[in-house]
Amino acid sequence: MNKILVIGGGGREHAICAALKKSPKPLTLYCAPGNGGISQIAECFPSVKATDIDGAVDLAKRIGADYVFVAPDDPLTLGMVDAMEAAGIKAFGARKNAAVIEGSKSFSKALMKKYNIPTAEYAEFDSESIESALNYIKTQNKYPAVIKCDGLALGKGVIIAKDFAQAETAVKDILLNGKFGVSGKKIIIEEYMTGPEVTVLAFSDGQTVVPMVSATDHKRALDDDKGLNTGGMGAIAPTPYYTKQWENECLEKIIRPTINAMRAEGRAFKGVLYFQIMLTDNGARVIEYNCRFGDPEAQTVLPLLKTDLFDIMTAVIEERLDGIKIEFSKEYSACVVMASGGYPENYNTGFEIKGLEKVSDAIIYSSGTKTRGEELITAGGRVLSVTALGETLDKAIEKAYTEIGKISFEGGFYRKDIGKKAQNYVRA
Repeated sequence: MNKILVIGGGGREHAICAALKKSPKPLTLYCAPGNGGISQIAECFPSVKATDIDGAVDLAKRIGADYVFVAPDDPLTLGMVDAMEAAGIKAFGARKNAAVIEGSKSFSKALMKKYNIPTAEYAEFDSESIESALNYIKTQNKYPAVIKCDGLALGKGVIIAKDFAQAETAVKDILLNGKFGVSGKKIIIEEYMTGPEVTVLAFSDGQTVVPMVSATDHKRALDDDKGLNTGGMGAIAPTPYYTKQWENECLEKIIRPTINAMRAEGRAFKGVLYFQIMLTDNGARVIEYNCRFGDPEAQTVLPLLKTDLFDIMTAVIEERLDGIKIEFSKEYSACVVMASGGYPENYNTGFEIKGLEKVSDAIIYSSGTKTRGEELITAGGRVLSVTALGETLDKAIEKAYTEIGKISFEGGFYRKDIGKKAQNYVRA
């Protein structure tokens, strides 16, 4: 019996646990901290937070974990995989020196520049060079202008400034007023790229890299890409406009070169590398990297995975990924996120989630939930991810919305246009 401890407590971790649960091999699942939904398929330890390195190592030892799957960005960039390995525990995920590809945009942009991996033109500034940053924006005189925090900011550290006034406010908020804390000690100012966006997740053991089916995330809180940036309000997979031609270009110019560059830098990347790519008129270009499964991309892509995730996990850890064939279903997947009223700003929690028993043709992943007696209640900004599969993109989207319409909780909301742009592309 293999004991697996999954680190994290959101929809992504629920999707990972569910995928591992499907393995034909005998597994016992644990999750820290977990959530109300995850607790139905894994023993959860709510007192051990995802960023508690020592606590997670102690827990892994206490339960006799054979493997630890470190899912979120924070513990990866803090070195949880390194700590597990130092304790003699096999761990899936990027080591600290490789997770920096997400932890520092300054690092990732320099890496791309050094190894000629296509990305947006940029410049880097800190609190000592605020005037230089503003002069750079004035000199470029191109809007929108993209201003990014160097470090992790829960998906909210990117500002698209429509004019100089907005750009100036963003620069000063981050560098002068410390809006994003240590994550905003440095900023990257980039050119604004246009074109369809695509997310490509890829398994890598440091040498071999295997892309998964493509996906498209929807970051804005409201329909028609309005409202504030969130951690993600839904996704579809595969992305219709990610043609074989684009796939080949990305593999040859971005995906393989990135894995090779990291290895050349002595930072071999093992785990899941997330490529956010813009398909521009001048070719595919990297928007940014993440060092792990995305959320809600994991809830969208993993239901399509036909190969045993446990086999993939162990192959990555043991650096023999070239020895297994990874397959995905030919179906389409649509995931819609149901969030608490007010998210991503102020919101209330503790409301009973009703109607779950009525859902019959979709997968429900808990993002921010906990149990209260027999009830499942809200406990976060993003509460549920509802994923449906279909032979066509239209069918997958229709199913997802039919099923999520059966669920309710006080203040709950979701976008009504997940996948709409992709549908329009197919019809065009």
